[in-house]
Amino acid sequence: MTLPPWAVVTPERRAHIERVVALLGEWATAMHVADAERARWLRAGWLHDALRDENRSDELAHGPRAAARAAQDGEPDRGVLDAVRYHTLGYVHWDDVGRMLYLADFLEPGRPLDPADQAALIARVPRERDAMLKEVARRRIEWVLRSGRPLLPATVAFWNSLASR
Repeated sequence: MTLPPWAVVTPERRAHIERVVALLGEWATAMHVADAERARWLRAGWLHDALRDENRSDELAHGPRAAARAAQDGEPDRGVLDAVRYHTLGYVHWDDVGRMLYLADFLEPGRPLDPADQAALIARVPRERDAMLKEVARRRIEWVLRSGRPLLPATVAFWNSLASR
């Protein structure tokens, strides 16, 4: 799979999506994920920001819009659709595809993170996925708090589910 024909992305966004997909592929290989599950991860990676550049006024709407369009286009997998729909917020009911997309979207090498710290986190994911999920959620939540934006209920519920494990 590649970007769907209905995608609206800049060249920079396409590069981000390609890095997310590559990272998901690397982790799937390192984690010895079955081919069918690997395909789910990659589909979610290609779809997650497919409409990110369509309407920049509401940056949180692109996931739900892309999930709805993918479903309309024939994507039958609820886990893939939930991964795309909630990839910026977190979601309590995610299966592995949502968790892995959440990690890859934040950790992909094009993000403005300290390169050494980023490389270390990326390397830890195959061995310590759940710990890295909590770490990435914490970092994302701290960013939202520093920005002065409200934490949305889905994010709070996701964090609480991670913190209570």
